[in-house]
Amino acid sequence: MKKTKIIIVAVISILALIIIFQNTEVVKTKLLFKTVEMSRALLLILTFSLGFATGIIVSYMLKKPGKSKV
Repeated sequence: MKKTKIIIVAVISILALIIIFQNTEVVKTKLLFKTVEMSRALLLILTFSLGFATGIIVSYMLKKPGKSKV
């Protein structure tokens, strides 16, 4: 079981590195009133992290005890 987890983590890490190295070019992104230049890999990581954090917050809010579902 422990060996399987190590293999899964290694495969995911390798895939992440491939994605990062393929997306190193700089892109312009408009954030409200400002234009920011950053690598596409960083933009992907930030977008993923924001979505992940939003999902955790929403699931936490829906599981709060004492709230009745209407």
